[in-house]
Amino acid sequence: MTDGEGPAGPNGHAPGEQPRTGRDLAHAALEAAKAKARERGAPPNLRRGRIGGGGTGQHPRRRRWSGPGADARDPQPLGRLVSRLISDSGWQDTMTNARVFGQWARLVGEDVAEHAQPVTLKDGELTVRASSTAWATQLRLLQGKLLAKIAAGVGHGVVKRMRIQGPTAPSWRKGPRHVPGRGPRDTYG
Repeated sequence: MTDGEGPAGPNGHAPGEQPRTGRDLAHAALEAAKAKARERGAPPNLRRGRIGGGGTGQHPRRRRWSGPGADARDPQPLGRLVSRLISDSGWQDTMTNARVFGQWARLVGEDVAEHAQPVTLKDGELTVRASSTAWATQLRLLQGKLLAKIAAGVGHGVVKRMRIQGPTAPSWRKGPRHVPGRGPRDTYG
């Protein structure tokens, strides 16, 4: 025998024997793999001639088809998908802040919302800017009721305290270079 020739001869089959087809070669390779597995002591995972077990041709952990129950591939309501996106991305605090700012008029009432606007919400402290000093004083008096209304609307613990600011006076400090001092004194009487 020369190299490359086995007992079957140079063309892959014994003299006087039919040539093997692809199916016969595959069956022989499968039987050889089973024999090697038995020699190693490995349990055969080849059932009904198919690899993977179960006889279905699919991965054993993969779901085959949808049943009558809910499935992750089923259409989902938009609200549920957005809620899942918010929780997976860690945007809960941002969305809570957005609810306070977006629903401000509904939370505190139209008359208060007309004269006061939320500025920032950080670490449970809501900063509100009033349109006049009189409204700032009024908001300070109503602060407890406003906190209760906000807690009822968006949840407890979102806004723990309020910092109310009056309107800001115009700044006379213009440009990077300015002259220190009190500024114009005869304007405000």
